[in-house]
Amino acid sequence: MSTELPTKASLSQLRTRAKDLRKAVAKSRPDAIARVRAHHPEYRGNSVDPTAFTLRDAQLTIAREHGMTSWSDLTEKVATELIEGRELHRYFGVELNNETWDLMDQIDETSPLADQERLLYGAYAACLHWLEAGNEANHARGEYMIARASLRIGRVSLGLEHAQRCLELVLAHPDQMADWDAPFAREALARALAATGSPGAAEIELERAAELSALVADPGDQEVLQRELAKEPWFGLRK
Repeated sequence: MSTELPTKASLSQLRTRAKDLRKAVAKSRPDAIARVRAHHPEYRGNSVDPTAFTLRDAQLTIAREHGMTSWSDLTEKVATELIEGRELHRYFGVELNNETWDLMDQIDETSPLADQERLLYGAYAACLHWLEAGNEANHARGEYMIARASLRIGRVSLGLEHAQRCLELVLAHPDQMADWDAPFAREALARALAATGSPGAAEIELERAAELSALVADPGDQEVLQRELAKEPWFGLRK
């Protein structure tokens, strides 16, 4: 019986699995030998010589495990799914992200409703695509953009909700974050707290954002942070 490919399978993942299978057979591991005898056409019902088992044999075994006739058929299937699946999500994530940031300075709560909706829905759509194509860092950045878009058009409670989610992701997955993710998350939360009537808590988050900004290693990233910190609206927090 064939087995389904893992969710979000990748070519590098398949190559690693083939190498691992070859090593396991070389060590005469019973589970690996059983897999080969069950799926490799030349070894069905026959003994397996661990010293003669090649990487190509391992690749063919894995391909047959997944119902493919050859390794090339398997890699083509995965590559196609990458292009049609994650890579397509990545493409739209990048495009929507860039478009939304371009609109951010042009649209606010005085803009026509259709423009406000375009800004907000663009931010949501970008985040959704990154949920499919990226990791927790991409998710956090998507939440950040939704928070900023919401605040721009006066939907302050929504902005607070997404700013809190952004910081939650940054704190929960520090190994996946860049050094500028935390100050950006604090900045968004400071804005949202100020907008929703919590200036004291907002000041604390803004001070923390400034402290973390000073620790960012790349001068270019620091410059981007300072530029964003200077932008309105701050809802009366900065005089």
